[in-house]
Amino acid sequence: MHDFVIQQALLYDGSGRAATRGAVAVGEGRITAVGTDVGPAREVINAEGLALMPGIIDTHTHYDAQITWDPLASPSPALGVTTVIMGNCGFTIAPCRPGDRDLVMRNLTHVEGMSLEALRSGIDWDFESFPEYLDALERRGVGPNVACYVGHSSIRTFVMRDDATRRAATADEVSKMRGLVVQAMAAGACGFSTTRNPQHNGEAGVPMPSRLADEEELLALSGSLKQVGRGTLMMTKGELTPIAFIEQLASSAARPYLVAALLHSNLVPEATFDDLAQIAQARGRGNRLYGAVSACPLTFEFTLHEPYVFEGLTSWQPLMQMDPAATKRALSEGAFRAAVKDELSRRSRRLFNGEWDKVFVAQAARAENAACDGNSIATLARERHQHPLDMLLDLSLAEGLDTRFSATLLNSDEAAVGRMLCDPDSIISLSDAGAHLTFLCDAGFGLHLMGHWVRERQVMTPEQAVHKLCGQPAALFGISDRGRLAPGQWADLLLFDPATVGRGKPERSFDLPGGASRLTTPGVGVHGVWINGERVVNRSGIMPDAPRAGRVLRQFAS
Repeated sequence: MHDFVIQQALLYDGSGRAATRGAVAVGEGRITAVGTDVGPAREVINAEGLALMPGIIDTHTHYDAQITWDPLASPSPALGVTTVIMGNCGFTIAPCRPGDRDLVMRNLTHVEGMSLEALRSGIDWDFESFPEYLDALERRGVGPNVACYVGHSSIRTFVMRDDATRRAATADEVSKMRGLVVQAMAAGACGFSTTRNPQHNGEAGVPMPSRLADEEELLALSGSLKQVGRGTLMMTKGELTPIAFIEQLASSAARPYLVAALLHSNLVPEATFDDLAQIAQARGRGNRLYGAVSACPLTFEFTLHEPYVFEGLTSWQPLMQMDPAATKRALSEGAFRAAVKDELSRRSRRLFNGEWDKVFVAQAARAENAACDGNSIATLARERHQHPLDMLLDLSLAEGLDTRFSATLLNSDEAAVGRMLCDPDSIISLSDAGAHLTFLCDAGFGLHLMGHWVRERQVMTPEQAVHKLCGQPAALFGISDRGRLAPGQWADLLLFDPATVGRGKPERSFDLPGGASRLTTPGVGVHGVWINGERVVNRSGIMPDAPRAGRVLRQFAS
């Protein structure tokens, strides 16, 4: 007898094949039967009018710190995610010497988008090496299934300490780093991750350590996966990082390479498609490159206390090392403003390109400015006969930098985004769940794909979308027993209403350690989520007594 059966559901099996109506039976955590007559069960769930698919595999998360105090990795399970890939961009917390913990946390403050005090009070440091980190997660238990990259910045910091953000590595240091990558892979890492993106800075604008690596270091560390014979490589590339070099890294490792973050810019509209075309050419040469694309517009909430939106600008860099009083003085100076305006006048592939009509006042800090709420900076600047930068800076300075803004930075051209999502060499990804917590929450990217892009825009069929969210990432990472509705697969399941599925509006919560805030979002149309056969989500969200049903994944097919 099965443990439970979900019957009369529209079944999307994750393969891309046409949906069928039927039942899925589960026993001892695995799918035991799929069909119209699956036999008796201890519990029967009537899913008439609903659809059932494998749980979403989120290939781009940053829960490495959060999961040590929040094993459920909220809000992802409530948004249909049953497996998270952590440690993207090289941002991990293991390996880490006890004496370097504060250094590592300071590096993470900007890229994780949470306060240093939240990290200091939240992370449970009962590990030092990468294998010990995986062991610690297993000891505590995890809500979703978890796979972990070994991260370049952590490896570099472990070997080079303070010098990791200052210089190139010596041959001996590279050899030690390579040994740590091999050790992590042997312990169960899913691959090796890094970043070359100039937007990726730690506290006070210090570059994340991997950005100091030269080509020889990258070749050596990526190539270590050839020695291991399995694993996936990933890089968040910078504007000046050629796809040809990433192809060279993939070729030297003889492993697949996931290239992030391919987001569409209205000012350089063909750049992402050029990348995807080069990725297709690389695949034609036998090198398995994939482009990580997003189903979501990249929308940030921010204040000038934490101006992440602008920190990729060279002219803004000096402010990142100033104290608050000096920052306010600099923001008032005409020379600084002129430098920013000049830089924005030159088109470039960066986070912000001066599209002021897409920057809004989300919430003024003072009652006398409440009329600004909901208006774009472009509109307000026209009304005041100002340059938009002056408008934004003057308002923020008048409110002690407490004005909250919202900016849609990239992926705002829906026709272009639809093309990217349907590209055969793209992986739908880039939720950044667990990072940028004060600015955004795209953890519901999969529900947004099913609701907005499938139901409303019809850019792809539901079957294609489910394959993109489940079967395709499972194959890329060698997770052979998840991502499909088939007998023998682990029962990672998402039950949803296709007529309403989507993600809700962002909400600000104050539930980080020390009461620090983050943005989160609810799921819409989600009726249930099961992880390894155990229910963790009902129609109200994550259940109060939700079990730590996930597994730390350590075995990946080659």
